[in-house]
Amino acid sequence: MQVYRTTHTLHWMSAAVCFAVLLLFTITGITLNHAAAIGANPIVSKHDATVPEALRAGLGAEADQGSLSPELSQWIEREFGIAVARANAEWSEEELYLAAPGPGRDAWVSIDRTTGDAKAEFTDRGWVAYFNDLHKGRNTGLAWTIFIDITAAAFVFFSVTGLILLQIQARQRRSTWPLVAGGTVLVLVLMIFFIH
Repeated sequence: MQVYRTTHTLHWMSAAVCFAVLLLFTITGITLNHAAAIGANPIVSKHDATVPEALRAGLGAEADQGSLSPELSQWIEREFGIAVARANAEWSEEELYLAAPGPGRDAWVSIDRTTGDAKAEFTDRGWVAYFNDLHKGRNTGLAWTIFIDITAAAFVFFSVTGLILLQIQARQRRSTWPLVAGGTVLVLVLMIFFIH
């Protein structure tokens, strides 16, 4: 009886902790499965500017190692609203290209290294795309990636404690193991015969 009480306590506690994330992932699983049927109207905005003369030295040949001067970084953040620290900088002979995608959005800045002409484009794909990207861990950063890995482990714990509770209660419910077996067989049949 002590095993039952402990397992039951751990099971409901893990359910309480995982509730919001499990609900989020369940809903976004549906929206991801039906992405083609869900209409989206991305909002694209563009912005042009010119790097001030005093900052153009930060675009010179010595900057090819991928680091931006603090002054140039501050100007880009102030002018375009892009967090340079989180952006991926790509240098070529002609331009500096900064990509700063995030969940549900894309953003980039391109700066001509000779003229200082800068252009930026921002694409907001909406709330559904935002939550879908959270589900996939796309462009979400290290903290969210660690969080969803821990959450996945918590889901496994929730499932295992549920299985232990099924084992304990199986004597009173004869349909327990046929239902467990049926669910397992259903998943295997779908995987083997219906996934192309």
